Amino acid sequence: MHNIKDIRKNPKNFSDLLKTRTQKETSTKEYLSIDEKIRSLIKNKELLEQEKKKISKSNDKSLFEKSKELSNEISDLEQKISKNKLTLNNFLSELPNLPLKDVPIGKDDASNVIVYEKGSVPKFNFKPKSHEEIGKSLKMIDFDLASKTSGSRFVFLKSGIAHLERALSAFMLDTHTKKNGYVEISPPLIANSSSMFGTGQLPKFENDQFEIKLDEKNDNKYLIPTAEVILTNTVREKTILQKDLPIRLVASTSCFRKEAGSYGKDTKGMIRQHQFYKVELVSIVAPKNSMEELERMTNCAEGILTSLKLPYRKILLSTGDMGFSAEKTYDLEVWIPSENKYREISSCSSCGQFQARRMKSKYKNEKSESDFVVTLNGSGLAVGRSLIAIIENYQQKDGSIIIPDVLKPYMNGQDLIR
Repeated sequence: MHNIKDIRKNPKNFSDLLKTRTQKETSTKEYLSIDEKIRSLIKNKELLEQEKKKISKSNDKSLFEKSKELSNEISDLEQKISKNKLTLNNFLSELPNLPLKDVPIGKDDASNVIVYEKGSVPKFNFKPKSHEEIGKSLKMIDFDLASKTSGSRFVFLKSGIAHLERALSAFMLDTHTKKNGYVEISPPLIANSSSMFGTGQLPKFENDQFEIKLDEKNDNKYLIPTAEVILTNTVREKTILQKDLPIRLVASTSCFRKEAGSYGKDTKGMIRQHQFYKVELVSIVAPKNSMEELERMTNCAEGILTSLKLPYRKILLSTGDMGFSAEKTYDLEVWIPSENKYREISSCSSCGQFQARRMKSKYKNEKSESDFVVTLNGSGLAVGRSLIAIIENYQQKDGSIIIPDVLKPYMNGQDLIR
């Protein structure tokens, strides 16, 4: 959420930066016009309140009718102020966050910048198969059964591959809690509309969410698209002491997305599912520490890929490819042999104070001054895509899968899935 005072200070700069996110010419005149109207209404209300106060102090009964008229006028102005504030907030709530200066400008992923590549892409002495082919031949990945029970873009995992998925989640959680200092949370998988608004899923992306019909008629509920929603909202409407920052949280949860805008895209295999597991990292920090925390979080996610010995690359996203709430984002992309290309497996973002304003989340510094916190989130990692990467990068000619060394303790010492 943007502060209208900041737009007021430099409307051209705001419009120019916003254009890099939306690719549209956006005038701030409409926002500022409503803002000016609100301030004018507030000024008039304050003048009437002062006049009413004087009448009240005078104890002149002949002015009783005048006082009553003033009360009605004040009430009318209050309604107009509320209505205009709602209109302005509705406008602002639809606008994405502004990019930081070092974010590359571009309309899509073609303008993303490769920071570096790490790890060796495997060389097979046979034609590598896709995770879908391997899973089917092992009778451990079943899309047909999921289609019957649930519909398209769902999957049943069985036996060794189901165990491997569980092992991945446990390994990631252990690494982030024991090594990286995150606090493990087991959160609800349902969020209310206020939480979804706070992190930016609502109102703009309501069509992408799975809404839950419960008895409460006035408060919509949604299956979480990511644990970011719940973890970030743990500080909603709170004021935190600086000594209690940073707050670092991690959760492994199911995530649910309609993928409304991706029909016909990645329909084969497990790349793009309606339901998937993800280990999510969330940090709440003071503004001065935001970029340091973004690098730290990204390094934590990279550490998982390094431990699994999976080849990957780090990408700095362009203005046109970042998420709605982000001011700067790094993607980590893992090598997928069957596609002969890298695929996103983690996205780590600083959201600045954008989400904090929507959530009313503040902190008090050492001078007891209040300011909004900075929120960050990142995948540490997407479990489903990690599973795909292991199946394909560790596949053998006979159709078996080598289990990475770091996962063997979580797989009862097993060396292979066959």
